[in-house]
Amino acid sequence: MTVNRSALFINGDWVAPNTSSRVTVLNAATEEILGTAPEADVADVDRAVAAARNAVDHSEWSAASPADRAAAMNRFADELEKRSGELTRTVSQENGMPIGLSQAFEGDFAIGLLRYYADLAANMAVEDVRPSQSGLETVVRRSPVGVVAAIVPWNYPVVLAMSKIAPALAAGCAVVVKPSPPATVLDCYIVAEAAEAAALPAGVVNWVPGGPDVGAYLVSHPYVDKVAFTGSTAAGRSIATACAELLRPVTLELGGKSAAILLDDVDLDAIMPNLQFITFMNNGQTCVTCGRILAPAARYDEVVEALATRVSSLRVGDPLDPSTDIGPMATAAHRERVEGYIEKGRGEARLVAGGGRPRGIDKGWFVEPTVFACMSNDATIAQEEIFGPVLAVIPYDDEAHAVRIANDTAYGLGGTVFSADTERAKDVARKVHTGTIGINGYPLAIGSPFGGVKDSGLGREFGPEALNSYQDLKSMYIAG
Repeated sequence: MTVNRSALFINGDWVAPNTSSRVTVLNAATEEILGTAPEADVADVDRAVAAARNAVDHSEWSAASPADRAAAMNRFADELEKRSGELTRTVSQENGMPIGLSQAFEGDFAIGLLRYYADLAANMAVEDVRPSQSGLETVVRRSPVGVVAAIVPWNYPVVLAMSKIAPALAAGCAVVVKPSPPATVLDCYIVAEAAEAAALPAGVVNWVPGGPDVGAYLVSHPYVDKVAFTGSTAAGRSIATACAELLRPVTLELGGKSAAILLDDVDLDAIMPNLQFITFMNNGQTCVTCGRILAPAARYDEVVEALATRVSSLRVGDPLDPSTDIGPMATAAHRERVEGYIEKGRGEARLVAGGGRPRGIDKGWFVEPTVFACMSNDATIAQEEIFGPVLAVIPYDDEAHAVRIANDTAYGLGGTVFSADTERAKDVARKVHTGTIGINGYPLAIGSPFGGVKDSGLGREFGPEALNSYQDLKSMYIAG
């Protein structure tokens, strides 16, 4: 059934857009029309930011206690939970995410973020008293940073929106969210309906779907106090430049080219399910996926053969089928980009699995999961973020060499170390220059900081660290 949306959610209400411009959302697996929605322009951004500004400065939200904010957030989570099935199906149709992953991340994880930050808000001290060197006291007060511009990509549209909305609401901020059209616009309407049903105060969360021009205008808007962005490193640099000029705080979660280091004692059969997850998560359309597999030289052929066998057995198909391992790319343009990297790989490395389009599937933007035996970390497919189901298996001589290869990248977002000896794996992991890393898997944790170093970004999401980034601190020095 085609869904045609006609309004924007601004200031707690459904309002007509400023222009007649619309976007068409296609089903990534069938290429059929899923629905249409309005495309916001700068006038709509002005309305949304004004609503958020009013919510921060003059509405009941600005005066709400942490406990009241927590109650509102838990109502929001309850309403999202009611819509979880519809929401996760919509995302899987929009961007090709296998339904099991969508249920785990776009459903459960997103709802968990709201509940986690609601709990932090309920137990948050607005002020604390600290002794000073003079023997007197200083009162340190936390206040919301204000209006937050949240710019969200298409690969995990709900959970990445909630990673910004949840801590911002806990801090007492108001948010203007710009989702990524045309691929993932319909899901944000379901989230907005949940916010409306939860009776969030007007202006606390607003949605303005729009293109890069709308995003640039939102980032530089004079009434925005903080920017939170997830997306490409190139776009992140542009946003960082604008925020630097404005002296505006910004959180940037950007690209990655992470490595999975297989130590020489690994049991390949035992680690393969977790290795498959971290290398092909969301069809490879995940910033933390390990597109580089570092294998000990003495076991290199064995690792390549095991990966080729595993990858050749993966089921490619309908993302709504629970048995599907690999769904389609999110758009036709993105499939072309991934296929371009596969062609480069053919000239740089030895293709051992995949490399084409799956047979028997005539519709949808599918790419076969692909493995290259890549002898050099200098290859394009080993250095650039492909954002698709393409792996480069690279040999190393010893642990020190493996760490050097892992660190030989412009990025530093994720990674994994696999070993039969957990302590040995942890020792290697400590030497990898990255913001996050897993041991024998990658069980992302809501309560721990997530983010990158180098070209992978600035700041952290998740954990109390994210909440802190949505707060201003004021020290009141008490002289008597």
